Amino acid sequence: MLGWALTFLVIALIAAFLGFSGVAAASAGIAQILFFVFLVLFVIAMVARAVRGRAP
Repeated sequence: MLGWALTFLVIALIAAFLGFSGVAAASAGIAQILFFVFLVLFVIAMVARAVRGRAP
């Protein structure tokens, strides 16, 4: 998921450089949403790992 966020970020940067403001804004928005979803899932996984403890 982090890879997708980085991909959309690169698309947004290229589109902004070329002057496609609508595409750049949409891609940046998608990248931001994907990044925050990744961050939330990462924190949930870390908390679950800490609560469950080390696997045998």
